Amino acid sequence: MSTKDTLAVQCTGLTKSYGSGSSRVHALCGVDLEVHTGELMMLVGPSGSGKTTLISVIAGVLDRDGGECQVFGRDFNHMNSREKTQYRGENIGFVFQMFNLIPSLTAAENVAVPLIINGVKRREATGRARDILSRVGLSERTFSLPAELSGGQQQRVAIARAMLHNPKLIVCDEPTSALDHETGRKVMELLREVAVGTDRALIVVTHDARIFEFADRIAKMDDGYITGVENLRTDI
Repeated sequence: MSTKDTLAVQCTGLTKSYGSGSSRVHALCGVDLEVHTGELMMLVGPSGSGKTTLISVIAGVLDRDGGECQVFGRDFNHMNSREKTQYRGENIGFVFQMFNLIPSLTAAENVAVPLIINGVKRREATGRARDILSRVGLSERTFSLPAELSGGQQQRVAIARAMLHNPKLIVCDEPTSALDHETGRKVMELLREVAVGTDRALIVVTHDARIFEFADRIAKMDDGYITGVENLRTDI
């Protein structure tokens, strides 16, 4: 991968707190982070260091308190609620740590949700969902409900859902935590293939050292700060 001039994500002085008064918790304390197009950035650090809060702000799931954050040149703080929903639906895929699958929908229907929200006809959306479920090794579970799937299978459904609408940015919270080593590698290979291109980027929060080799750079977090960024590829 050659050096990239285009920024997918640019965060400057990002702050976010929860609670108030003496119980106030500062989750982000002036975070500066840049993610380039064509890059897989991993965020690592101890639990409670601010990793999930950071990716939630970047993806527009949480509002920031201060600082600046642009995703492909757009700022969620300059959008109304409808514009935020539309921009996320068209440009961002989010793999939640708790999967967030809809219990009453089959695996294929869960995966198809982003396309249906974006106006794709249900038959076409579910057809494309079945195709990508096959790519994550779940071709035989397309009609299964979430309760009929193992934790690892549910995780792969959530990953397939995040990738289906070809978002420009995919943000993953512990995408391999419920997967065995071989399946985790296959999922990371697929994520790199689908998400990392000239106009795309991927951010992965992980504690799984087995997948560090898939990263272009690794940003280390602690107590709401980025404490360092390590390049794993010399051409970045």
